[in-house]
Amino acid sequence: MEHLGRCIYQGLFDPEEEGTDEEGFRIGTMEALKRLKMTAMRYPGGNFVSGYHWEDGVGPRDRRPTRRDMAWQSIEPNHFGTDEYIALCRKMDWTPMLTVNLGTGTPEEARNWVEYCNCPTGTYYADQRKQNGYPDPYDVTLWCLGNEMDGPWQIGHVPADQYAIRAQQATKMMKDTDQTIELVVCGTSTITMPTYMDWDRIVLEYLGDQTDYISLHRYVGNRDEDTPDFLAVTNSIDQQIEETAAACRFVQAKRRSKKQIHLCFDEWNVWYREGGNGAGKFAPHLLEEVYNLEDALVVAGFLNSFIRHADVLKIANIAQIVNVIAPLLTRDDEVLIQSIFYPLEMYASRRDGISLQPILSGPTYEGKTNGEATVIDASAILNNNTLHVFATNRSVNEPSELIIDLADQPIANLINGDLLTGPSAKSANSYEQPDVVKTVPISGVTVKEGKAHVTLPPLSVAAMTFGV
Repeated sequence: MEHLGRCIYQGLFDPEEEGTDEEGFRIGTMEALKRLKMTAMRYPGGNFVSGYHWEDGVGPRDRRPTRRDMAWQSIEPNHFGTDEYIALCRKMDWTPMLTVNLGTGTPEEARNWVEYCNCPTGTYYADQRKQNGYPDPYDVTLWCLGNEMDGPWQIGHVPADQYAIRAQQATKMMKDTDQTIELVVCGTSTITMPTYMDWDRIVLEYLGDQTDYISLHRYVGNRDEDTPDFLAVTNSIDQQIEETAAACRFVQAKRRSKKQIHLCFDEWNVWYREGGNGAGKFAPHLLEEVYNLEDALVVAGFLNSFIRHADVLKIANIAQIVNVIAPLLTRDDEVLIQSIFYPLEMYASRRDGISLQPILSGPTYEGKTNGEATVIDASAILNNNTLHVFATNRSVNEPSELIIDLADQPIANLINGDLLTGPSAKSANSYEQPDVVKTVPISGVTVKEGKAHVTLPPLSVAAMTFGV
């Protein structure tokens, strides 16, 4: 969640409007988001953070300064800040994940924020938190060291070696303030960057074992109106994860270190239609993508890739959660559930267990830019005596027969299953027709001789739970 467009104001927080709770949070938005069982919630950006000073957003609201945000050119009143964010996290059972400003900010400012959030009272910033009405520490464990600092569009962008020095200085001061925190260092922001992987290597070599995660970002889209190729983008997502993990292993070996740096995919989504410049307005309509069925299948593809790489990828944050490239849109007190909401819900209800490595055998096709792809994309999770299987049929026109065979034990029965599909690849929900793309209970699943059999309609995502 970022201070961008209508994500915060009119999306999550509207204390002066109807349909909010006693703290100003939008009830309809919270009810919908609770269905997604989100875990770590990254805040306050995004590009916004590189010009954000956290002290603007604490204390009495009528004394907080109004600023012009230089990332999105919007007016920011700072009515929502650290304390409101923590309150929302506690309402929603989210793990707080704060991003510090390493653009226009300083390592000392980042350290001070850690003190404000995590230290017992008795020092200046912890006492400031108490004066604001919050005597107990917030215990924020996850902190990101800036955002997309490799990108020339980023406020405060510098070359990798200079960012590494800045990040190392912040790391030292932040961990000296609270040794329990975990840190995410900025990796390459997109695979098209000329410094791709070089940036990651330089930063990791300099920071060594002082960081815990390195970030990846990825936005994808169907700009060429080529649905099969768009659905094959999972090949590229897999490759990006594996290459970043390889860079981490390379640096670990070069440094002869015992510490493995894990991956944090802290921005990802489908985003290609809507741009944004706030033009000096408060809460303007920016980046409000309308998502269709093929977008939902690609979101499922991201999730399949994340599950398949759970050995190295430990955090992933969809960007964003309301209005701005989001699974939810709001209008007055209405909430519209978009197509990409459903894969998140389907997977979240079946997320516990151990990731399995699926072996796919079956038809393939050739994507124009993303190479050969299997018609079925899949992932699987084993949770004691239950097996969760997620499968996407990427065929535009043909159903696909799927046989699920667990290597070391028979499947006994289907416990439950959901299917997401719609009339066509471009089908989308609207306020007038909110149920064009939605999940329905899966049908036609049979279990024979320890194997499960199911026919997936074209352009569909299935999430199934079996007893084993």
